[in-house]
Amino acid sequence: MKILSAEQLYLTDQATIKNLPISSLDLMEKAASKCFKWIVEKYPDKDITFYICCGVGNNGGDGLVLSRLLNQEGYKPSTYIINFSENRSQDFRTNLKRIENLNLSVNEIRPGDSYPEFNENGVIIDAIFGIGLKRPAEGFVADFISHINDSRASVISIDLPSGLFVDMPNGSLDHIIRASYTLSFQTPKLAFLLPDNHQFAGEWIILDIGLDKGFIDGLECQKYFVDLDRVQTIIRKRSTFSHKGTFGHSLIIGGSFGKIGAMVLASKAALRSGSGLVTAYIPKCGYSSLQTAVPETMVEVDDEKLIQFFNVKTEASAIGIGPGLGRNPKTRKGFVDFLLKCDVPLVIDADGLNMISEYDDLLSIIPKGSVLTPHPKEFERLVGTWTNDYEKLDKQLSLSKTLDSVVVLKGAYTSIAYRGRLFFNSTGNPGLATAGSGDVLTGMITAFRAQGYDPLESSLLGVYLHGLSADIAVNGKESPESMTALDCISHLGAAFKQVGSK
Repeated sequence: MKILSAEQLYLTDQATIKNLPISSLDLMEKAASKCFKWIVEKYPDKDITFYICCGVGNNGGDGLVLSRLLNQEGYKPSTYIINFSENRSQDFRTNLKRIENLNLSVNEIRPGDSYPEFNENGVIIDAIFGIGLKRPAEGFVADFISHINDSRASVISIDLPSGLFVDMPNGSLDHIIRASYTLSFQTPKLAFLLPDNHQFAGEWIILDIGLDKGFIDGLECQKYFVDLDRVQTIIRKRSTFSHKGTFGHSLIIGGSFGKIGAMVLASKAALRSGSGLVTAYIPKCGYSSLQTAVPETMVEVDDEKLIQFFNVKTEASAIGIGPGLGRNPKTRKGFVDFLLKCDVPLVIDADGLNMISEYDDLLSIIPKGSVLTPHPKEFERLVGTWTNDYEKLDKQLSLSKTLDSVVVLKGAYTSIAYRGRLFFNSTGNPGLATAGSGDVLTGMITAFRAQGYDPLESSLLGVYLHGLSADIAVNGKESPESMTALDCISHLGAAFKQVGSK
């Protein structure tokens, strides 16, 4: 699913009006009707008070349509126009006239007026600003937004929380609506996917309002939201006559004294993700525990308590390196020598990334087509600090371009950068914020590389299924607090079944 910029969203609206054809007024009615349907299903009690706060543009027009529809359904909304400009959109004016013709009360709020008191059991509909906002809210509108945020009522924002920019940093975060829910139109907004904005959008829902899909398909786009449809176009169905050799040989390199569990998780995840063969390269001290915990995995060993020689014998289809590896000076020296000789694309995680960050020149010898899977702190060690999430994404794209490799930046809505494009994952929950979760992902992506998926496909599949397995676990008997990395692995089978293939 494409993530469109504010400008592209505006152009899509105009193309829809021209091509379908549909009037802008009817498109507004359609959008507000979709919001209305969601709201009445969520809040069937007609005694609930809705406070509909409208700006004077088209977002405010959506709010006026909602007010009329709620009245017709038997609710008794209180409607307010936040009159920050006399320059009202034509569709806003038309819908205001329709309300007035029905003798419905509308309250205008101007600078210096007192603000309404919001009952904590009521619901505020935020329809003040939409996607066209280009500067921070200021003056009495900013004060009114703060008044909404200070209330204890639930807040539903229409299309975008007022004050939040679609695709650029806000600077001051003081005067942005903190919504409980955001009912957004047609496509996800980039702002919803960034940690800086976590407090604003709340739970966001995408409503299909019938915008011109042909026009959207034709738009040049560099940002995507990875959903089930996308993943189903990637994953392959297994042939009846396939065998273990068909699905590649994954080699996972890592482990040190006290951290063999990371290799247990990565190896088990690689097997559960369909790799035909898996070999773990570990210190001798982990041999018995890994062979016992994952008997299907073959094992090669290095020194007693750490890896330093990297004298791998396995002819692998794909190599994952880093889980539990440690950063002992002997390990660092061996790792540098290994990278200098390696010409196989790698999946690099954890201490593999940390050691690369300690040697600036190591970035230049990472094989092209590799996959790097840092969490935010590991990423910061690689690229330095950033001032906001948009700069962070630029750094992610830049690193990916420099290496000609995939950079997977882990977190909520994990972002995946490759060759100028960014992909944001749609699955997962806070249950993945647990020890070993990253080791599982390393094993999964390595397994997909071994099976012949390209670096981007492997990353998209690995991240999506990793998150989906956690969602299945939490929707079952687990909770985000109680989930472990092993729970993620144990639900991979259900995740694969749910994804299937097209």
